Formats: sequence, C-alpha cells, structure tokens
Amino acid sequence: GSCLESVKIAIDTGYRHIDGAFVYYNEHEVGQAIREKIAEGRIKREDIFYCGKLWNTCHPPELVRPTLEKTLKILQLDYVDLYIIELPMAFKPGDAIYPKDENGKIIYHETDLCATWEAMEACKDAGLAKSIGVSNFNRRQLEMILNKPGLKYKPVSNQVECHPYFTQPKLLEFCRQHDIVIVGYSPLGTSRDETWVNVSSPPLLKDPVLNAIGKKYNKTAAQVALRFSIQRGVVVIPKSFNPQRIRENFQIFDFSLTEKEMKEIESLNKNVRYVELLM
Repeated sequence: GSCLESVKIAIDTGYRHIDGAFVYYNEHEVGQAIREKIAEGRIKREDIFYCGKLWNTCHPPELVRPTLEKTLKILQLDYVDLYIIELPMAFKPGDAIYPKDENGKIIYHETDLCATWEAMEACKDAGLAKSIGVSNFNRRQLEMILNKPGLKYKPVSNQVECHPYFTQPKLLEFCRQHDIVIVGYSPLGTSRDETWVNVSSPPLLKDPVLNAIGKKYNKTAAQVALRFSIQRGVVVIPKSFNPQRIRENFQIFDFSLTEKEMKEIESLNKNVRYVELLM
C-alpha cells in the first residue's frame, strides 16, 4: 500500500515520469495510483510517462510481447511510454525470477540480443510501447544493436547507474553522439542494503562538497546531486517512499549550479558502482 500512496503523492507534487518494472512486484499499485489520479481529473493518461522493463527470463523473442502484455494487464493501461530491456543478459526462461541450479548459482540462457530487440521493435509497431530502449548496456552492447542489419528503431535511452561518484563520462558521450538519453538510476547513491548494494563505498549524501554547495543555495545534498545530473542532460529517477523527500527531490528547478560547481562535483567521480549487479 505504501507504493500506491507514494505514487499518488508524487503525481500531486508534479512528477510525471514513473520508472517501473515487473520485478518490482508493485505495478498493480502504480497502475491503480495512475488510474485514480486520472479519475480525479488531476492528470490525463498522456501526461504520464511510464517506463516498463523486460526481465532477464523473458529474452527469447517469442516471450517479449506476451511479457509486455502481462505488464499492461497488471497496470490496466493500454500502452507504456517506454519499454526497456532491463539487463543485457538472459536467465533461463520459466516461472522463477532468479532461476538457480542445485548449488544456488544463477542459470543463464543463451539468447541473441538483436533478436530480442526485433521483438521489442514489433511491440512498438503494435502500439504497445511508444518508445523502446535498454538498461545496463555498455558501449559494445549498444553498438551491437545500433549496427544490426535492418535496424528499425534505435534505443531512445539507456538506463544506468549514474551519480557524482559514478559520472559515466565515456558512456554519456557515446550516447550523446547517438541521440540516446542516459537515464540515471540511484542518482542519490542508494540504500545501504547489503544484499544488493556495495556498502563499503561511502554514502554519497554525506559528501562534504555536495553539502557545502547545498548550504550556499539552502538545498540538501540530495537536491544538489539531482540538479547536477539534470544540468548534464541525465534524466534522474530518485526513489523514495517518504512524502517529504518525494517533494524535496522535486524542488530542484529554482536554482542552478555554476560551471565551477559542476566541475567540482564532476571531480568527485570515484568510478564507484553501488549497484554491482553481482548476479
């Protein structure tokens, strides 16, 4: 229920881009929140930009459309605005989200990313997704799609970890050259959940530089980190269930960082991934 309430607060605050995924197990709540706000007359469907994701067990081309249709059924929406391949690796298809062998190791599955991409293109042609993109792809994997014979639609976006400690300059530049938008997840660093996060890295929001710049503008370190990404042309998707923080994260359009401050924050880059995707 906390997800339902958070999405409604976010929409009331002014958020319009909602980043979702089948594996978050909350698309039913997100869909309900969107539909309730439409019913209230707060928004129209076309005001919302919803991103859904194709999970690793669904890479075989014949599974792509049925997987998206399942997401749409859960959301009770007619289309998603963006559908992305969540990771450039496949797990064994089936009901298990993380299929494992008897030793507890993930069971991978060999698929052709280009064939998966063609099935994504078909979803766009069918009107089930307005745009298609990828996530966690490196340059080599992006080039595989971009150089694919008979490419119909190139990825519009690549969702990757991106924040002042992991600024991704080379990938950002490559994507700019190809008109691919970088969507930065964990733009505030991330939660300190050691089941999936590298907790040996220092928490981003305690950084003295971010806090000092924040003080100057009467903003939090989080607001400075988000503003930094937006000024670099990186889309941010901060995650929060705290109503006050949801509102705070949105209050970044009433100030801008100087060129000197941008450079100072850029120099904080440690090439540190919080989300190491160890699986």
